Amino acid sequence: MHLKNVRIYGDMFPAVDRYPFNIPILKKSAGVEFGKNVTLFAGENGTGKSTLLRAICMRCGIHIWDSDKRIRFEYNPYEDKLRDFIDVEWVSDSVKGTYFGSQIFESFARLLDEWAHNDPAQLEYFGGKSLLEQSHGQSLMSFFRARYKLKGLYFLDEPECALSPKTQLELKHLLEEYGREGLAQFVIATHSPILLSVEGSEVYSFDGEIIKPVDFRETSHYRIYKKFFENDKLL
Repeated sequence: MHLKNVRIYGDMFPAVDRYPFNIPILKKSAGVEFGKNVTLFAGENGTGKSTLLRAICMRCGIHIWDSDKRIRFEYNPYEDKLRDFIDVEWVSDSVKGTYFGSQIFESFARLLDEWAHNDPAQLEYFGGKSLLEQSHGQSLMSFFRARYKLKGLYFLDEPECALSPKTQLELKHLLEEYGREGLAQFVIATHSPILLSVEGSEVYSFDGEIIKPVDFRETSHYRIYKKFFENDKLL
């Protein structure tokens, strides 16, 4: 494990009426403790889990590749400032890592093909096959298997978006395996009950007044799926 905890200084937020400082749970929560190699953030849309995930990543000095930025209707000068109002504590020394988001991955896969045009050996790291010649789910798993073998701190924002339930199970097992090995530490924002059930993980709920640890069966995502499949009238 590499990252020990994160502290949030909500009383110092500069603009409580602007995103991300207007997210209630971020103003009220003291922070997050990391006691496992796999930590999962669960919560409904808009609760702040992906916002905090991104801010922690930036505060850890890990670059987030935004290759396809577009002009916004309204510029928000505070959008990436949450990182300035959190602190991170490492177990020992800081480590390198990556941030995964589905849009970022699509840009990376295209760029990798451009690199491989001049140097085909680039693809060997990802199983010897272009990520663009695989299904989206297959290409993601090729990337995950190759990248997460290495020592590092890895942030994933809703990696289940392009994964079938079967492939989500593959990712679950991969996280369990690499988490046990101890070289990689994962912090993941997700809506997937499958990923929330990673053995040996810690789950934090963003659905209350403050961020708090819960059993994955207590998350709204798990309870909604369970209720749906137990109610024959909904099927």
